[in-house]
Amino acid sequence: MLVAASGNTALQSVMPAIGREIGISDFWVALAYTWSAVLWVVCAPYWAEKSDHHGRKALTLLGLTGFIVSTVLCGTVLHLGLIGAIGGGVTFLLFGCFRAIYGTFGSATPSATQAYLAAKTRRSGRVAALSALSSSFGLGTIIGPAIAPLFVLPVIGLAGPMFAFALIALAVFVAVLLWLPNDRYGRRIGRGAAMSYPSGASTPTGASVVAATSPRGKRLSWKDLRVRSWIVAGVAAGHAQAATLTCIGFFVIDRLHLEPHGSEASIAIVMMAGASATLAAQWGLIPRLNLKPKALIFWGSIVAAVGLAEAIVARDLYGITLSFALASLGFGFTRPGFTGGASLAVPMAAQGGVAGLITAANGISWVAAPALGMAVYLVNPNLPFAVSSLLLLALAFWSRRALPSL
Repeated sequence: MLVAASGNTALQSVMPAIGREIGISDFWVALAYTWSAVLWVVCAPYWAEKSDHHGRKALTLLGLTGFIVSTVLCGTVLHLGLIGAIGGGVTFLLFGCFRAIYGTFGSATPSATQAYLAAKTRRSGRVAALSALSSSFGLGTIIGPAIAPLFVLPVIGLAGPMFAFALIALAVFVAVLLWLPNDRYGRRIGRGAAMSYPSGASTPTGASVVAATSPRGKRLSWKDLRVRSWIVAGVAAGHAQAATLTCIGFFVIDRLHLEPHGSEASIAIVMMAGASATLAAQWGLIPRLNLKPKALIFWGSIVAAVGLAEAIVARDLYGITLSFALASLGFGFTRPGFTGGASLAVPMAAQGGVAGLITAANGISWVAAPALGMAVYLVNPNLPFAVSSLLLLALAFWSRRALPSL
C-alpha cells in the first residue's frame, strides 16, 4: 500500500511537466489522471464486499498487478509522446485508458490487505494494525513526490518515475507471492473496507479502519439528519482541497516561470511540504489540542483559506511552499473534523455504515473538483485558490450555525 500511494503521488508530481512538454492543454492533463480516481470511488466498495469471499492474498496480488500493468503502460505511452513518436492527443487518450486499469483493479489492494490483517490479528491488536496499514497511504504521499525527481533519468526522462515504481511494485508482488501465507482455505472472518483514493488530498482519517472493524449494519444515507451536515462539510472542504491540489503543479511552473523539464523538483518540494503538514496536523497537533469536531472544521477552514490566499501573492518557491503547507495544515484539521463529527452523531451499531459514507464523501471530491479547478485555472491562475478560499470561509461561518456541538 505504501508503494501504491508513493507511485500515485509521484505521478501527480510529474504530470504537469509532462503535459506542458507534450503540449496538451492543462485541463485535459488534469482530467486524464483524475479519471482513475473516479473509477476507484466506484470499484473500491465492490472489492471491499468481495474481500472476505475470495482469497485475500489473491485480491492483494490482483491490486498489485493492476498497479504494475497500468504504471508500465502509462510510462510507455507518455515516453512515446515525449519523444514525439505519437501525437499529444493520442498520448493522453491512451494514458486515460491505461490509468483506468489502476482505478479499477488497484482499489482491490486496500480492502484485501485490511481483511487479511483483520483475520490474522487478535481483537486487542486489530485496530492498531489496521491503523498502521492505513497510515502507509499517508506516508506514501510524502515519499512519492520526494523521490520522484531522482528517477527522471537521461534516457527515459520524465516518464522514469513510472518505470521505477513499477519495478519496486514488482519486487513487492514477488515478495507477497512467495512469502505471504495463503488464506484461501480455512479463512477466519476479517472484513476489508473501501479506502479513499491515494493522494495528497486523501490522507488517513480512520474511517476505513472503523468500517473494517465495526459490525455490518443498515446502510446509511447522506440525507440522514444525524450526519448530513457533517457530510456536507466534508464534501465542501474536499472539493476545495482536490481543486487546488490538481492546480498546484501547474501553478508552480507558471508562477516561477520554469521550463517543464526540470520543474518536477520544485513541484515535489511543494507537494511534499503539503503532505507533511497534513500528517503533522493529524498525527501531532490534533491529539494534543483536543479540539472538538466542530472546532476542527471551523479553525481548519480558516487556516486553509489563509494559506490559499497567501499562495495568490507568493512570488517565489519559498512563499508557495509555505502557503501550500499552511493550507494543507488546515485541511489536515477539516478531514478528521467531519469524520469524527459524523461518527459521534450515530450509535455504535451504525459505525460501519457511517464509515463507509465518510469514505465515499472523501472520494467524491475527485469526481468533479479537479476538472472544475483546472477550467477556472485556465481563466486565471489565481482563481482556483481565490474561489477555494472563499468556499472555505463560507464553510467556516456556516459550520458555526449548522454543525452540532458534540
